[in-house]
Amino acid sequence: MLHPQTQAIHTGHFADASNAIMPPIILSTTFERGEDGLSFPSGYMYSRYDNPNRHALEEKLNALEGGTECITFASGLAAAMAIFQSLGTGSHLILPDDIYFGVRNILEKLYASWGLSFTVVDMTNLKEVERAITPKTKLIWTETPSNPQLKITDLQAIANIAKAHKLLTVCDNTWGTPYFQQPFAMGIDIVHHSTTKYLGGHSDILGGALIFKEQSAVTEFVRNFQKIGGAVPSPFECWLLSRSLATFYARMPIHASNAMQLATYLSQHPKIEKVMYPGLPDNEYHALAQKQMRNGFGGMLSILVKGGQTAALQIASGMKIIRHATSLGGVESLIEHRKSVEGELSKSPENLLRVSVGIEHIDDLIADFGQVLAKI
Repeated sequence: MLHPQTQAIHTGHFADASNAIMPPIILSTTFERGEDGLSFPSGYMYSRYDNPNRHALEEKLNALEGGTECITFASGLAAAMAIFQSLGTGSHLILPDDIYFGVRNILEKLYASWGLSFTVVDMTNLKEVERAITPKTKLIWTETPSNPQLKITDLQAIANIAKAHKLLTVCDNTWGTPYFQQPFAMGIDIVHHSTTKYLGGHSDILGGALIFKEQSAVTEFVRNFQKIGGAVPSPFECWLLSRSLATFYARMPIHASNAMQLATYLSQHPKIEKVMYPGLPDNEYHALAQKQMRNGFGGMLSILVKGGQTAALQIASGMKIIRHATSLGGVESLIEHRKSVEGELSKSPENLLRVSVGIEHIDDLIADFGQVLAKI
């Protein structure tokens, strides 16, 4: 069995007649039939159904998460929609109260007339999760660490509850990544990723993925949804993401080390009210994070600043190195005021800033915070 670092480079590799070390980008939308007029000797017919670059990427992501099948999409939200679509009309699901707002947006705006209902719970309160289960409940959706308040959900406990009630479980592992967290080892059924983030790692790819622990009717439905619905990543994005994954295991330790050092610095600063980062020993989720995460605690943190929204926006706009922008997981550090992005229905505190800690030198990141905090 190859180590993950090796799998990230070599799994899914395919060659053409040139024997190029790097797999080529196959842009063709259609593939030639065999001499019998019925078969497809290459295994490919039409790029909406499959493509060599997409197939290679899915093999690679599946290996990194340790699943049985990976299905990729044009975005993380398209991947989430595939799961929601598989539940059927009249179904009920359970969501965490701190969740990427786009997921909840899908359910509220696109499925409002579809008969799909949901209950929002504090996923760290297991009794609250159990109370939310109804006869129509089909799925428990988890996100850990959560976005943007970095709550940690006990995945093993959620999986046990779900199995007792014959429910599916999904873990959004975008922040945890397979480097820090292996949801399948804790009983989760499906892993969800916005591959735009850490897996892509360079803020230049849009994509999503679902990895399945076991084959099931849901897996078959989602594969058909991908092929028939057509929300697939392009060959170029698949190729670029495969290339990015080659450095994934080199990038992630730096993200985690920088985040830990920056969180420690900010937790001691008099102008910071609170630092949300599970790696800090006094964090309320530290013990659980130590139990179910490995190799560190990720590259994301959020802070509550003194002075409310005004001070938060001044800090975000006053950075010299850290860029004030949406998204996360790239090699460059980003900061964002989440409430102003999420809108009126946002549950994020008005003084919360989310920080995606990049792989720059930590001294430069600390100095950047230092210069802006000195002006507030």
